[in-house]
Amino acid sequence: MVAPSPSAQVAVPAKDDRESFLPPLLFVLTVVTGLVDAVSYLKLGHVFVANMTGNVVFLGFAVAGAPDFSIPASLIAIGAFMAGALAGGRLGLSMPEHRARLVAIAVLVKLVLVGCALVVAMTTADLEAAPVQYGLIALLALAMGLQNAAARVLAVPDLTTTVLTLTLTGLAADSTLAGGSNPRAGRRLLATGAMFLGAAIGAFLVLKIGVSVALALTFTLLGLNVIVACRAWLRTKNAQPSSP
Repeated sequence: MVAPSPSAQVAVPAKDDRESFLPPLLFVLTVVTGLVDAVSYLKLGHVFVANMTGNVVFLGFAVAGAPDFSIPASLIAIGAFMAGALAGGRLGLSMPEHRARLVAIAVLVKLVLVGCALVVAMTTADLEAAPVQYGLIALLALAMGLQNAAARVLAVPDLTTTVLTLTLTGLAADSTLAGGSNPRAGRRLLATGAMFLGAAIGAFLVLKIGVSVALALTFTLLGLNVIVACRAWLRTKNAQPSSP
């Protein structure tokens, strides 16, 4: 799954010396990716809400008649993800010099979407009903599209939060064995481990306890991210010189 590279048309917010908060937040969002994809693949009909390359492949499987894959589920996931990415792109363009505010607003909106999904999961008796599954897929894919677009605008190296193909490629291609200097090896390994951890925990919770618990953990992690991002936003805002 290849991560999208930032294009020249995307406004990258100006960096700030106080941005040490960004990598930890993005690592947490990478854990969240593993959590929600575990929920969607294991309980919502073999579909991803964050990994769109996988969904395109699954759509091809479904069109060919492969069992256990759904054309509507894949199309809803792709469409909702793109809608979320569209919103995230517009959000990034509206605040090109306010990275902390961008993160805070993006994660807050995602928190609301995941909260809606959690309410649906907790109040629905039959999670296998197609309308319920499609609703959960749409909510989670919207949230992940927004997250991916925000991470793309931030353009923190090796922290796309939703894909690892280029991260793993970099680990091998830039390694000393390949004649490289192995830059950011620790960050790349942490990003890989974060998604693995999220997927493993998500799968355990979904299979052993239930979807609601996995979504509740996701909601909690996002809530903590919102707090940290808002505090960073306020620090940045307070540090700006006041207008005469």
